Amino acid sequence: MAYSDDMRLLVEIAQMYYEEGAKQVDVAKKFNISRSLVSKYLTKARDLGLVEIIIHDEQLHPYNQLENRLKNTLNLSEVIIISSVGETLLKKKLGHATEKYLTRILTENSIVGISAGTTVKEVATSVTGKINMPNVTFAPMVGGLGTDHTDFQANVICDIFSKQFGAKKVELHVPVVVDSIAAKKVFMEQRYIKENFELVKKADIALVGIGGKPVYSTMTKYYFDEVDEEIINDNSDVIGDICYNFIDSEGELSHTEWNKRALTIDLEDLKKIPNVIAITGGSDKVEAVIAASKSGLINTLVTDANTAKQILKVND
Repeated sequence: MAYSDDMRLLVEIAQMYYEEGAKQVDVAKKFNISRSLVSKYLTKARDLGLVEIIIHDEQLHPYNQLENRLKNTLNLSEVIIISSVGETLLKKKLGHATEKYLTRILTENSIVGISAGTTVKEVATSVTGKINMPNVTFAPMVGGLGTDHTDFQANVICDIFSKQFGAKKVELHVPVVVDSIAAKKVFMEQRYIKENFELVKKADIALVGIGGKPVYSTMTKYYFDEVDEEIINDNSDVIGDICYNFIDSEGELSHTEWNKRALTIDLEDLKKIPNVIAITGGSDKVEAVIAASKSGLINTLVTDANTAKQILKVND
């Protein structure tokens, strides 16, 4: 057809369809062409740059640009940002956002490594509706025993997840930290403990919280009154923790007495899990998040807008 390369025709068709809101059938009638040709002309108009389609999703998803900036800055695979609220509500919102993401990425035979923590627990309790994934396994990556601090023990969280997803769970019946390096060696050589950590190595997903400096950390608040002063005072280079491992500003294992005694996943093994999802928020976590991403400990970050902006400000 003589009109096929007529730029003016392309513009007129595009204006009628996009600006006037006409249907393709009406455009076809006016120009005496087929609907399929109208569709081709509209595509050509876009390809030539005559039409530019901009999706304004600020109301539905106001943090898209912020997520992309943070993803590029921290070299992460995925970033999910929620609005900032008070601390108590923030954990619930972070948990809800993470649960939606987790439900979307779980596969039929997923193995999910679970860390301890109040925020990770919020992910488990956010699950609603009937889900049946009997071949999925939730496995603890850290120790946790006794009747104290049960709210955020990894075993408890795995139990909640298994019930919510109709899935399997594994339990790790060891304390968070033991009295000596020798005691840790004995524990880690026990067959069932070895089997748990071997299973965790096969995980395709891990859920972790990120703690801030010891003075702010939930972990230290609950556990440091139960261990030696030597462990408490030996953390000068610590900027946060992940899976009960204290890390330095480079995201590497800090040389503290605590790390030598804690019964938890090795950080090198954590790095090998394809998708480590970190759920955290608050200004006290900024340095730790940057460090964890720097060393490749995390792949996905779920956080709030204020924390995201502070991370970008520190990295500018």
